[in-house]
Amino acid sequence: MIGTPLSPTAVKVLLLGSGELGKEVTIALQRFGVEVVAVDRYADAPAHQVAHHAEVIDMTDAAQVRAVIDKHKPHYVLPEIEAIATDALEAVESEGLAEVIPSAKAVSATLDRERIRRLADEELGLPTSPYLFAGSLEEMRRAVTSIGFPCVVKPVMSSSGKGQSVLKGPDDIDAAWEAARTGARVNNDRVIIEGFVDFDYEITLLTVRAVDPSTGKLATYFCDPIGHRQVSGDYVESWQPQPMSEIAYGTARSVAARIATAMGDGEGTGRGVFGVELFVKGDEVYFSEVSPRPHDTGLVTLATQRLSEFELHARAVLGLPVDTTAVSPGASAVIYGRHEAVGIKFAGVAQALADPAVDVRLFGKPESFARRRMGVAVATAPTTDIARQKATRAAELVQPLVADAAEPTAPPTVAQETVAVKRPQPAQPRPPMPRGGPMGQPPRPPMGRPGGPRPGPAGPAGPRPVAPPPPGAGGHPAPPRRPGPSPA
Repeated sequence: MIGTPLSPTAVKVLLLGSGELGKEVTIALQRFGVEVVAVDRYADAPAHQVAHHAEVIDMTDAAQVRAVIDKHKPHYVLPEIEAIATDALEAVESEGLAEVIPSAKAVSATLDRERIRRLADEELGLPTSPYLFAGSLEEMRRAVTSIGFPCVVKPVMSSSGKGQSVLKGPDDIDAAWEAARTGARVNNDRVIIEGFVDFDYEITLLTVRAVDPSTGKLATYFCDPIGHRQVSGDYVESWQPQPMSEIAYGTARSVAARIATAMGDGEGTGRGVFGVELFVKGDEVYFSEVSPRPHDTGLVTLATQRLSEFELHARAVLGLPVDTTAVSPGASAVIYGRHEAVGIKFAGVAQALADPAVDVRLFGKPESFARRRMGVAVATAPTTDIARQKATRAAELVQPLVADAAEPTAPPTVAQETVAVKRPQPAQPRPPMPRGGPMGQPPRPPMGRPGGPRPGPAGPAGPRPVAPPPPGAGGHPAPPRRPGPSPA
């Protein structure tokens, strides 16, 4: 039952985090007549500008989080960022005051890289890169020596590349430790040291846990895999679909299904979109991270799918049917602020939109930084290569300007200049991607963990076989028409 916003019958959703992803979720929820409360740490955040109510609090303060929930009495709480007082959410959920999406357990686990890595590896048996944890510079030195070079150091509590460093030799250790300490989302000196995976490409597999209308139970659905390119751990462009071998795609779905299912209780909790990040090397797939919410690389779905990841998330939260059907290959490219300024302007939008296959989203962030994501260009095309060229070119045409700057000379049109984009190629092309099919194929046989022995949290450990995939996580593409999903 969905009521009327701003009335006693309203279904109310409270967002903790009101950036560009929260803004799109807000719009998707409002299309169903949901009343939205947008909360963030600063005023006039993107979702503040479109929500029914806006609140500014310190979201790492448990008392302030609890107070804003008590004030608005939402039916659902949607954490849209990582830096949140998760103990307050656990209390809200346990007291039955609101449902946390996907669950308080999921939000707490995914904020902490140590918890999610141990869950993925030790409990679920998912293939991962070698890793160790450290709580001091000396512990980190020993862990780096055990893992070997090159390796990656990250704060256990961070996201989007914050505090992340690639170590090529012993001289990089001290700087990496300091970067991790200062780049963490919350005050925490604990870091994860990961062995470097020489992957062919990395993907985000958007995995949706939603109610199957034919059974009334939770089922798992997949969007086409999203390829992406990152700089300093932050995404700069993405494309969909990313070609994969049939074996790799089957393994990716199995890994994503298991980690997403573990985020709920197997009954009603655990609904929503999960951004599961994976490394792919030939037919081998390694778990990297999971976000229990729409993913930044999934902005490409604004162009490529019948329902974007934000619309899928809104439907899943409300218990409505979902459809992951893709409509076209496409790509996204980030528009950076380029300036340290307040209230910037954007020129070149008309030129970017001169190509009818291109769209632009300007997020409306009140303050710009040189590397802050202020917008995104999305494009469709017959192939992802062409779509990437279009999106990249459109993002370059949009020119951020400080408030008192004069209008620039009109940049060249898309027809006058193109941008060459090199796309990493997997070892084997995959047959056409499924269109909207949930898990509906027989399970694949168990597959051993790729990569051989790896050091574990307490030292070197032998290879661990991957647990058999859940029903419906087989390696064959689903048929074009959407069959009924498998039960949760």
